[in-house]
Amino acid sequence: MRISLTTFFVVLGSQVWAAAAAPGKSDWQTSLPEEVGIDSASLSEMFDYVREHEVRVHSVQIVRGGRLLLDAYFYPFSDGMRHDVASVTKSITSTLVGLAIEKGHLRDVRQPVLDLFPSRKIANIDDRKRSITLEDLLTMRAGWDCGFEAGEARLFEMRHSADWLQFMLDLPMVAQPRTRFGYCSGNPHLLSIILSQNVGTNALAFARKELFEPLGIEDVYWPVDPQGRNHGWGDLQLHPRDIAKLGQLFLQRGRWGNRQILSESWARTATSNHVERTVNKDHYGYAWWVKGNDYPGMFEAVGRGGQRINVWPAKELVLVFTGGGFEPGDLAPFILKALRSDQSLPANPAARARLQERMKSATQPPSPQQIAKLSARAARISGKTISMSANSLGLKQMTLRFTNATEAEAELVIERTREKFKVGLDGVERFSVSHLLNLPAGAKGHWISDDTFLLELNLVGGINCYEIKLTFSGESREVGVQLKERTGLNDDRLDGVVSE
Repeated sequence: MRISLTTFFVVLGSQVWAAAAAPGKSDWQTSLPEEVGIDSASLSEMFDYVREHEVRVHSVQIVRGGRLLLDAYFYPFSDGMRHDVASVTKSITSTLVGLAIEKGHLRDVRQPVLDLFPSRKIANIDDRKRSITLEDLLTMRAGWDCGFEAGEARLFEMRHSADWLQFMLDLPMVAQPRTRFGYCSGNPHLLSIILSQNVGTNALAFARKELFEPLGIEDVYWPVDPQGRNHGWGDLQLHPRDIAKLGQLFLQRGRWGNRQILSESWARTATSNHVERTVNKDHYGYAWWVKGNDYPGMFEAVGRGGQRINVWPAKELVLVFTGGGFEPGDLAPFILKALRSDQSLPANPAARARLQERMKSATQPPSPQQIAKLSARAARISGKTISMSANSLGLKQMTLRFTNATEAEAELVIERTREKFKVGLDGVERFSVSHLLNLPAGAKGHWISDDTFLLELNLVGGINCYEIKLTFSGESREVGVQLKERTGLNDDRLDGVVSE
Protein backbone atom coordinates (compact mmCIF):
# COMPACT_ATOMS: atom_id res chain seq x y z
CA MET A 1 0.00 0.00 0.00
CA ARG A 2 1.27 3.47 -0.85
CA ILE A 3 0.37 6.29 1.45
CA SER A 4 0.76 10.04 1.10
CA LEU A 5 3.56 11.69 3.03
CA THR A 6 0.99 14.00 4.59
CA THR A 7 -0.55 10.98 6.27
CA PHE A 8 2.61 10.41 8.26
CA PHE A 9 4.24 13.83 8.30
CA VAL A 10 5.01 14.44 11.95
CA VAL A 11 7.53 17.13 12.76
CA LEU A 12 8.49 19.59 15.50
CA GLY A 13 11.76 21.37 16.11
CA SER A 14 14.48 20.19 18.44
CA GLN A 15 14.12 23.30 20.56
CA VAL A 16 10.42 22.62 21.13
CA TRP A 17 9.78 18.97 21.86
CA ALA A 18 11.55 18.92 25.24
CA ALA A 19 9.11 21.55 26.47
CA ALA A 20 6.20 19.13 26.24
CA ALA A 21 4.74 17.67 29.40
CA ALA A 22 6.91 14.57 29.20
CA PRO A 23 6.43 12.06 32.00
CA GLY A 24 9.32 11.71 34.41
CA LYS A 25 10.83 8.64 35.97
CA SER A 26 9.13 9.71 39.18
CA ASP A 27 6.00 8.10 37.72
CA TRP A 28 7.76 4.77 38.20
CA GLN A 29 9.46 2.98 41.01
CA THR A 30 12.96 2.31 39.70
CA SER A 31 15.64 -0.26 40.46
CA LEU A 32 19.05 -1.37 39.38
CA PRO A 33 18.88 -4.35 37.01
CA GLU A 34 20.59 -6.74 39.45
CA GLU A 35 18.03 -5.94 42.13
CA VAL A 36 15.36 -7.70 40.04
CA GLY A 37 17.50 -10.52 38.65
CA ILE A 38 18.69 -8.78 35.45
CA ASP A 39 22.35 -8.79 34.40
CA SER A 40 23.66 -5.33 33.43
CA ALA A 41 26.56 -6.79 31.44
CA SER A 42 24.21 -8.61 29.07
CA LEU A 43 22.18 -5.43 28.55
CA SER A 44 25.40 -3.63 27.62
CA GLU A 45 25.91 -6.20 24.88
CA MET A 46 22.57 -5.14 23.40
CA PHE A 47 23.83 -1.56 23.06
CA ASP A 48 27.01 -2.80 21.39
CA TYR A 49 24.91 -4.78 18.91
CA VAL A 50 22.73 -1.75 18.12
CA ARG A 51 25.81 0.37 17.42
CA GLU A 52 27.68 -2.24 15.37
CA HIS A 53 24.67 -3.20 13.24
CA GLU A 54 23.10 0.29 13.05
CA VAL A 55 19.79 -1.03 14.37
CA ARG A 56 17.07 1.59 13.95
CA VAL A 57 15.71 1.27 17.47
CA HIS A 58 14.51 4.45 19.18
CA SER A 59 13.87 3.36 22.76
CA VAL A 60 13.85 0.32 25.03
CA GLN A 61 12.08 0.19 28.39
CA ILE A 62 12.25 -2.81 30.72
CA VAL A 63 9.96 -3.13 33.73
CA ARG A 64 10.15 -6.05 36.13
CA GLY A 65 8.10 -6.51 39.26
CA GLY A 66 6.57 -3.10 38.65
CA ARG A 67 9.96 -1.34 38.71
CA LEU A 68 11.58 0.45 35.79
CA LEU A 69 15.13 -0.84 35.40
CA LEU A 70 16.03 0.30 31.88
CA ASP A 71 14.90 3.53 30.24
CA ALA A 72 17.07 3.86 27.14
CA TYR A 73 16.95 6.17 24.11
CA PHE A 74 18.83 6.09 20.83
CA TYR A 75 19.70 9.08 18.67
CA PRO A 76 17.96 10.79 16.90
CA PHE A 77 15.04 9.93 19.20
CA SER A 78 15.32 11.26 22.75
CA ASP A 79 13.68 11.29 26.15
CA GLY A 80 10.86 13.84 26.19
CA MET A 81 9.54 13.00 22.71
CA ARG A 82 6.30 11.23 21.92
CA HIS A 83 6.40 8.30 19.52
CA ASP A 84 3.82 7.04 17.04
CA VAL A 85 2.89 3.55 18.28
CA ALA A 86 1.39 2.51 14.92
CA SER A 87 -0.83 -0.60 15.25
CA VAL A 88 -0.23 -0.82 18.99
CA THR A 89 -3.12 1.65 18.79
CA LYS A 90 -5.41 -1.27 17.94
CA SER A 91 -4.77 -2.84 21.35
CA ILE A 92 -5.67 0.45 23.03
CA THR A 93 -8.85 0.82 20.98
CA SER A 94 -9.74 -2.71 22.09
CA THR A 95 -9.17 -1.69 25.71
CA LEU A 96 -11.51 1.28 25.29
CA VAL A 97 -14.21 -1.04 23.99
CA GLY A 98 -13.84 -3.07 27.18
CA LEU A 99 -14.13 0.06 29.29
CA ALA A 100 -17.21 1.20 27.31
CA ILE A 101 -18.89 -2.14 28.03
CA GLU A 102 -17.98 -1.93 31.73
CA LYS A 103 -19.41 1.61 31.91
CA GLY A 104 -22.64 0.54 30.24
CA HIS A 105 -22.16 2.43 26.97
CA LEU A 106 -22.16 -0.81 25.00
CA ARG A 107 -24.01 -4.04 25.81
CA ASP A 108 -21.37 -6.74 25.28
CA VAL A 109 -19.03 -8.11 22.61
CA ARG A 110 -21.85 -10.17 21.08
CA GLN A 111 -23.73 -7.02 20.09
CA PRO A 112 -24.37 -7.04 16.28
CA VAL A 113 -22.54 -4.20 14.55
CA LEU A 114 -25.33 -3.30 12.11
CA ASP A 115 -27.78 -2.88 14.99
CA LEU A 116 -25.68 0.10 16.09
CA PHE A 117 -26.41 1.88 12.78
CA PRO A 118 -30.18 1.43 12.28
CA SER A 119 -30.57 4.53 10.09
CA ARG A 120 -27.80 3.63 7.64
CA LYS A 121 -28.60 2.19 4.23
CA ILE A 122 -26.01 -0.54 3.75
CA ALA A 123 -24.93 -2.21 0.51
CA ASN A 124 -24.13 -5.89 0.03
CA ILE A 125 -26.22 -6.81 3.04
CA ASP A 126 -26.98 -10.46 3.77
CA ASP A 127 -27.32 -12.74 6.78
CA ARG A 128 -23.56 -13.01 7.13
CA LYS A 129 -23.13 -9.28 7.40
CA ARG A 130 -26.06 -9.02 9.79
CA SER A 131 -24.32 -11.48 12.12
CA ILE A 132 -21.05 -9.52 12.48
CA THR A 133 -20.48 -8.67 16.15
CA LEU A 134 -18.17 -6.38 18.06
CA GLU A 135 -16.10 -9.44 18.94
CA ASP A 136 -15.65 -10.21 15.25
CA LEU A 137 -14.14 -6.74 14.78
CA LEU A 138 -11.92 -7.20 17.84
CA THR A 139 -10.61 -10.56 16.62
CA MET A 140 -10.31 -9.57 12.93
CA ARG A 141 -12.86 -12.17 11.82
CA ALA A 142 -15.61 -9.97 10.37
CA GLY A 143 -15.60 -11.87 7.08
CA TRP A 144 -15.91 -8.93 4.76
CA ASP A 145 -13.51 -8.17 1.93
CA CYS A 146 -10.79 -6.56 4.02
CA GLY A 147 -7.45 -7.73 5.38
CA PHE A 148 -6.93 -10.81 3.24
CA GLU A 149 -4.44 -9.27 0.80
CA ALA A 150 -0.96 -7.90 1.45
CA GLY A 151 -0.63 -4.15 1.82
CA GLU A 152 -4.01 -3.31 3.39
CA ALA A 153 -5.53 -1.86 0.24
CA ARG A 154 -8.90 -1.38 1.96
CA LEU A 155 -7.35 1.02 4.50
CA PHE A 156 -5.99 3.15 1.66
CA GLU A 157 -9.36 3.09 -0.11
CA MET A 158 -11.27 3.89 3.08
CA ARG A 159 -9.10 6.93 3.74
CA HIS A 160 -9.78 8.25 0.25
CA SER A 161 -13.53 7.68 0.46
CA ALA A 162 -16.06 10.41 1.23
CA ASP A 163 -17.53 8.55 4.23
CA TRP A 164 -15.21 6.13 6.08
CA LEU A 165 -18.06 4.54 8.04
CA GLN A 166 -20.16 3.94 4.95
CA PHE A 167 -17.16 2.48 3.15
CA MET A 168 -16.67 -0.14 5.86
CA LEU A 169 -20.33 -1.03 6.24
CA ASP A 170 -20.73 -1.41 2.46
CA LEU A 171 -17.87 -3.89 2.02
CA PRO A 172 -18.94 -7.14 0.34
CA MET A 173 -18.74 -10.34 2.36
CA VAL A 174 -16.29 -13.09 1.38
CA ALA A 175 -16.57 -15.41 4.40
CA GLN A 176 -18.83 -16.32 7.26
CA PRO A 177 -17.94 -14.23 10.32
CA ARG A 178 -15.77 -16.01 12.91
CA THR A 179 -14.38 -18.47 10.35
CA ARG A 180 -11.42 -16.62 8.80
CA PHE A 181 -8.77 -14.21 10.14
CA GLY A 182 -8.18 -11.08 8.04
CA TYR A 183 -5.99 -8.27 9.41
CA CYS A 184 -8.24 -5.33 8.56
CA SER A 185 -7.34 -1.91 9.97
CA GLY A 186 -10.80 -0.66 9.12
CA ASN A 187 -12.20 -2.92 11.87
CA PRO A 188 -10.68 -0.98 14.81
CA HIS A 189 -11.56 2.30 13.12
CA LEU A 190 -15.15 1.14 12.98
CA LEU A 191 -14.82 0.39 16.70
CA SER A 192 -13.56 3.95 17.24
CA ILE A 193 -16.62 5.27 15.39
CA ILE A 194 -18.85 3.06 17.55
CA LEU A 195 -17.15 4.42 20.67
CA SER A 196 -17.70 8.02 19.52
CA GLN A 197 -21.35 7.32 18.82
CA ASN A 198 -22.04 5.62 22.15
CA VAL A 199 -19.89 7.33 24.78
CA GLY A 200 -20.84 10.86 23.74
CA THR A 201 -17.32 11.94 22.76
CA ASN A 202 -14.46 10.64 20.67
CA ALA A 203 -12.13 7.83 21.68
CA LEU A 204 -9.36 10.14 22.90
CA ALA A 205 -11.58 12.10 25.26
CA PHE A 206 -13.01 8.84 26.60
CA ALA A 207 -9.49 7.41 26.97
CA ARG A 208 -8.29 10.48 28.84
CA LYS A 209 -11.04 10.12 31.41
CA GLU A 210 -11.17 6.35 31.83
CA LEU A 211 -7.65 5.15 30.97
CA PHE A 212 -4.93 7.74 30.50
CA GLU A 213 -5.62 10.06 33.43
CA PRO A 214 -5.90 7.19 35.96
CA LEU A 215 -2.48 6.01 34.72
CA GLY A 216 -0.99 9.51 34.89
CA ILE A 217 -0.69 9.78 31.11
CA GLU A 218 -1.07 13.42 30.02
CA ASP A 219 0.84 14.16 26.82
CA VAL A 220 -1.03 12.33 24.05
CA TYR A 221 -1.75 13.00 20.39
CA TRP A 222 -4.23 10.97 18.33
CA PRO A 223 -5.27 12.07 14.80
CA VAL A 224 -8.90 12.05 13.73
CA ASP A 225 -10.87 11.33 10.57
CA PRO A 226 -12.90 14.05 8.80
CA GLN A 227 -15.74 13.56 11.29
CA GLY A 228 -13.47 13.89 14.34
CA ARG A 229 -13.24 10.17 15.19
CA ASN A 230 -9.75 9.04 16.25
CA HIS A 231 -7.87 6.62 14.00
CA GLY A 232 -8.75 3.37 15.69
CA TRP A 233 -6.06 1.39 13.86
CA GLY A 234 -2.97 3.56 14.41
CA ASP A 235 -1.17 6.92 14.63
CA LEU A 236 -1.57 7.34 18.41
CA GLN A 237 1.46 9.10 19.94
CA LEU A 238 2.66 8.37 23.48
CA HIS A 239 5.86 8.65 25.49
CA PRO A 240 7.70 5.33 25.86
CA ARG A 241 7.41 5.31 29.67
CA ASP A 242 3.66 5.82 29.29
CA ILE A 243 3.49 2.96 26.79
CA ALA A 244 5.05 0.79 29.48
CA LYS A 245 2.24 1.77 31.86
CA LEU A 246 -0.27 0.18 29.52
CA GLY A 247 1.75 -3.03 29.52
CA GLN A 248 2.00 -2.97 33.31
CA LEU A 249 -1.76 -2.42 33.58
CA PHE A 250 -2.37 -5.66 31.67
CA LEU A 251 0.35 -7.49 33.58
CA GLN A 252 -1.57 -6.55 36.73
CA ARG A 253 -4.84 -7.67 35.13
CA GLY A 254 -6.34 -4.21 34.94
CA ARG A 255 -5.17 -2.93 38.31
CA TRP A 256 -3.06 0.19 38.88
CA GLY A 257 -2.09 0.99 42.44
CA ASN A 258 -5.20 0.72 44.57
CA ARG A 259 -7.59 1.10 41.65
CA GLN A 260 -9.09 -1.49 39.31
CA ILE A 261 -9.09 0.60 36.13
CA LEU A 262 -10.06 -2.25 33.81
CA SER A 263 -11.88 -5.38 34.92
CA GLU A 264 -9.71 -8.42 35.47
CA SER A 265 -12.12 -10.39 33.32
CA TRP A 266 -11.60 -8.11 30.31
CA ALA A 267 -7.83 -7.99 30.76
CA ARG A 268 -7.69 -11.79 30.74
CA THR A 269 -10.17 -12.27 27.90
CA ALA A 270 -8.59 -9.64 25.65
CA THR A 271 -5.15 -11.27 25.92
CA SER A 272 -6.36 -14.84 25.57
CA ASN A 273 -6.28 -16.89 22.39
CA HIS A 274 -9.42 -16.39 20.26
CA VAL A 275 -7.87 -17.10 16.86
CA GLU A 276 -5.77 -20.22 16.36
CA ARG A 277 -4.37 -19.38 12.94
CA THR A 278 -3.21 -15.92 11.86
CA VAL A 279 -0.75 -14.80 9.19
CA ASN A 280 2.14 -16.02 11.36
CA LYS A 281 2.68 -18.54 14.15
CA ASP A 282 1.07 -16.38 16.81
CA HIS A 283 -2.52 -16.47 18.00
CA TYR A 284 -4.81 -13.47 18.37
CA GLY A 285 -7.02 -12.08 21.10
CA TYR A 286 -8.89 -8.78 21.15
CA ALA A 287 -6.27 -6.92 19.07
CA TRP A 288 -3.51 -8.45 21.19
CA TRP A 289 -1.14 -11.04 19.74
CA VAL A 290 -0.77 -14.13 21.90
CA LYS A 291 2.55 -15.95 21.76
CA GLY A 292 2.93 -19.68 21.31
CA ASN A 293 4.56 -22.40 23.37
CA ASP A 294 8.05 -20.87 23.31
CA TYR A 295 6.93 -18.11 25.67
CA PRO A 296 3.88 -19.47 27.51
CA GLY A 297 1.52 -16.77 28.69
CA MET A 298 3.25 -13.94 26.82
CA PHE A 299 1.14 -11.51 24.83
CA GLU A 300 2.03 -8.36 22.91
CA ALA A 301 0.78 -5.29 21.11
CA VAL A 302 2.49 -4.94 17.73
CA GLY A 303 3.05 -1.93 15.48
CA ARG A 304 4.78 -1.39 12.17
CA GLY A 305 8.41 -0.34 12.28
CA GLY A 306 9.31 -2.00 15.58
CA GLN A 307 6.66 -0.70 18.01
CA ARG A 308 5.97 -3.29 20.73
CA ILE A 309 4.54 -3.88 24.15
CA ASN A 310 5.58 -7.36 25.34
CA VAL A 311 4.00 -8.65 28.53
CA TRP A 312 5.28 -11.86 30.13
CA PRO A 313 3.34 -12.54 33.32
CA ALA A 314 5.39 -15.60 34.31
CA LYS A 315 8.48 -13.38 34.56
CA GLU A 316 6.66 -10.23 35.83
CA LEU A 317 8.17 -8.56 32.78
CA VAL A 318 7.05 -5.70 30.52
CA LEU A 319 9.17 -4.73 27.51
CA VAL A 320 8.56 -1.68 25.34
CA PHE A 321 10.30 -1.01 22.05
CA THR A 322 9.93 1.92 19.67
CA GLY A 323 11.79 2.29 16.40
CA GLY A 324 12.05 3.58 12.88
CA GLY A 325 12.10 0.28 11.05
CA PHE A 326 13.68 -2.62 12.94
CA GLU A 327 12.72 -6.02 14.32
CA PRO A 328 12.57 -6.18 18.14
CA GLY A 329 13.30 -9.89 17.91
CA ASP A 330 16.88 -8.95 17.02
CA LEU A 331 17.33 -7.47 20.50
CA ALA A 332 15.28 -10.01 22.44
CA PRO A 333 18.17 -12.54 22.82
CA PHE A 334 20.17 -10.01 24.83
CA ILE A 335 17.26 -9.39 27.19
CA LEU A 336 16.62 -13.12 27.58
CA LYS A 337 20.31 -13.61 28.36
CA ALA A 338 20.14 -10.80 30.92
CA LEU A 339 17.13 -12.44 32.60
CA ARG A 340 19.25 -14.48 35.01
CA SER A 341 17.07 -15.06 38.06
CA ASP A 342 13.72 -14.49 39.72
CA GLN A 343 15.71 -13.34 42.76
CA SER A 344 18.12 -10.44 43.10
CA LEU A 345 21.67 -10.81 41.83
CA PRO A 346 24.85 -9.64 43.55
CA ALA A 347 25.56 -5.97 42.94
CA ASN A 348 27.89 -5.37 39.99
CA PRO A 349 29.02 -1.72 40.04
CA ALA A 350 31.45 -2.14 37.14
CA ALA A 351 28.82 -3.66 34.84
CA ARG A 352 26.31 -1.03 35.90
CA ALA A 353 28.79 1.77 35.11
CA ARG A 354 29.46 0.23 31.71
CA LEU A 355 25.73 0.06 31.00
CA GLN A 356 25.30 3.70 32.01
CA GLU A 357 28.12 4.68 29.65
CA ARG A 358 26.48 2.75 26.79
CA MET A 359 23.12 4.41 27.47
CA LYS A 360 24.67 7.87 27.43
CA SER A 361 26.64 7.16 24.26
CA ALA A 362 23.48 5.94 22.48
CA THR A 363 21.88 9.38 22.82
CA GLN A 364 24.76 11.26 21.16
CA PRO A 365 24.70 12.47 17.55
CA PRO A 366 27.47 11.40 15.18
CA SER A 367 30.52 13.60 14.77
CA PRO A 368 30.24 16.09 11.88
CA GLN A 369 32.05 15.11 8.70
CA GLN A 370 34.54 17.38 6.99
CA ILE A 371 33.05 18.91 3.84
CA ALA A 372 35.62 20.23 1.37
CA LYS A 373 33.28 22.17 -0.89
CA LEU A 374 29.86 22.07 -2.47
CA SER A 375 29.19 20.51 -5.84
CA ALA A 376 29.24 23.01 -8.69
CA ARG A 377 25.69 21.89 -9.39
CA ALA A 378 24.63 23.19 -5.95
CA ALA A 379 25.16 26.82 -6.93
CA ARG A 380 23.32 26.34 -10.21
CA ILE A 381 20.15 24.86 -8.73
CA SER A 382 20.14 26.69 -5.38
CA GLY A 383 16.86 28.57 -4.92
CA LYS A 384 15.26 27.11 -8.03
CA THR A 385 12.00 25.16 -7.83
CA ILE A 386 11.80 21.57 -9.01
CA SER A 387 8.27 20.60 -10.07
CA MET A 388 7.42 16.91 -9.70
CA SER A 389 5.25 14.55 -11.71
CA ALA A 390 2.46 12.67 -9.92
CA ASN A 391 3.60 10.43 -7.08
CA SER A 392 2.21 8.53 -4.11
CA LEU A 393 3.68 10.93 -1.54
CA GLY A 394 1.84 13.93 -2.94
CA LEU A 395 5.16 15.79 -3.37
CA LYS A 396 4.46 18.67 -5.78
CA GLN A 397 7.57 20.83 -5.60
CA MET A 398 10.98 21.05 -3.97
CA THR A 399 13.41 23.94 -3.60
CA LEU A 400 16.95 23.52 -2.24
CA ARG A 401 18.97 26.48 -0.96
CA PHE A 402 22.65 25.86 -0.26
CA THR A 403 23.69 28.52 2.21
CA ASN A 404 27.13 27.13 3.05
CA ALA A 405 29.15 23.92 2.88
CA THR A 406 27.63 22.37 6.00
CA GLU A 407 23.97 23.38 5.95
CA ALA A 408 21.19 23.85 3.42
CA GLU A 409 17.44 24.45 3.42
CA ALA A 410 14.82 22.29 1.74
CA GLU A 411 11.35 23.65 1.00
CA LEU A 412 8.77 21.03 0.05
CA VAL A 413 5.21 21.44 -1.18
CA ILE A 414 3.34 18.29 -0.18
CA GLU A 415 -0.21 18.31 -1.49
CA ARG A 416 -1.37 21.69 -0.17
CA THR A 417 1.18 22.14 2.59
CA ARG A 418 4.46 24.04 2.30
CA GLU A 419 7.20 22.98 4.74
CA LYS A 420 10.77 24.15 5.29
CA PHE A 421 13.60 22.10 6.79
CA LYS A 422 17.17 22.82 7.68
CA VAL A 423 19.41 20.17 6.15
CA GLY A 424 22.75 19.05 7.56
CA LEU A 425 25.35 18.50 4.86
CA ASP A 426 27.99 17.25 7.33
CA GLY A 427 26.31 13.92 8.15
CA VAL A 428 24.38 15.29 11.15
CA GLU A 429 20.62 15.92 11.04
CA ARG A 430 19.22 19.39 11.57
CA PHE A 431 15.80 19.54 13.23
CA SER A 432 12.97 21.78 12.09
CA VAL A 433 9.46 22.85 13.01
CA SER A 434 6.38 21.96 11.00
CA HIS A 435 2.72 22.65 11.61
CA LEU A 436 1.35 19.23 10.70
CA LEU A 437 1.42 16.70 13.55
CA ASN A 438 3.74 17.84 16.38
CA LEU A 439 6.77 15.53 16.32
CA PRO A 440 10.41 16.21 15.44
CA ALA A 441 11.93 15.56 12.04
CA GLY A 442 15.60 15.57 11.15
CA ALA A 443 17.00 16.24 7.69
CA LYS A 444 20.41 15.65 6.20
CA GLY A 445 21.75 15.35 2.68
CA HIS A 446 24.87 14.93 0.60
CA TRP A 447 26.06 14.97 -2.99
CA ILE A 448 26.56 11.39 -4.11
CA SER A 449 28.25 12.78 -7.25
CA ASP A 450 28.52 16.17 -8.90
CA ASP A 451 25.04 15.71 -10.39
CA THR A 452 23.19 13.59 -7.79
CA PHE A 453 21.92 14.83 -4.41
CA LEU A 454 20.31 12.64 -1.75
CA LEU A 455 17.98 14.20 0.84
CA GLU A 456 17.01 12.12 3.88
CA LEU A 457 13.96 13.28 5.83
CA ASN A 458 13.62 11.33 9.06
CA LEU A 459 10.32 11.73 10.91
CA VAL A 460 11.95 10.02 13.93
CA GLY A 461 9.04 9.50 16.36
CA GLY A 462 6.74 9.37 13.35
CA ILE A 463 8.54 6.13 12.31
CA ASN A 464 9.03 6.93 8.64
CA CYS A 465 12.22 8.01 6.94
CA TYR A 466 12.05 9.30 3.37
CA GLU A 467 14.89 9.38 0.87
CA ILE A 468 14.59 11.74 -2.08
CA LYS A 469 17.33 11.28 -4.67
CA LEU A 470 17.66 13.94 -7.36
CA THR A 471 19.73 13.22 -10.48
CA PHE A 472 20.38 16.23 -12.72
CA SER A 473 21.14 15.78 -16.40
CA GLY A 474 23.84 18.00 -17.91
CA GLU A 475 22.49 21.36 -19.03
CA SER A 476 18.96 20.00 -19.25
CA ARG A 477 16.24 21.20 -16.86
CA GLU A 478 15.06 17.61 -16.44
CA VAL A 479 15.64 15.80 -13.14
CA GLY A 480 15.27 12.12 -12.34
CA VAL A 481 13.67 11.68 -8.93
CA GLN A 482 13.51 8.57 -6.77
CA LEU A 483 11.31 8.62 -3.66
CA LYS A 484 11.67 5.84 -1.10
CA GLU A 485 10.35 5.29 2.41
CA ARG A 486 12.60 3.13 4.58
CA THR A 487 9.89 0.82 5.93
CA GLY A 488 8.48 0.18 2.47
CA LEU A 489 5.44 2.47 2.35
CA ASN A 490 6.57 4.32 -0.78
CA ASP A 491 8.91 3.58 -3.68
CA ASP A 492 8.38 5.85 -6.68
CA ARG A 493 10.40 6.96 -9.67
CA LEU A 494 9.21 10.20 -11.23
CA ASP A 495 10.26 13.14 -13.32
CA GLY A 496 11.18 16.62 -12.21
CA VAL A 497 11.71 19.90 -14.04
CA VAL A 498 13.86 22.76 -12.76
CA SER A 499 12.32 26.21 -13.14
CA GLU A 500 14.11 28.90 -15.16
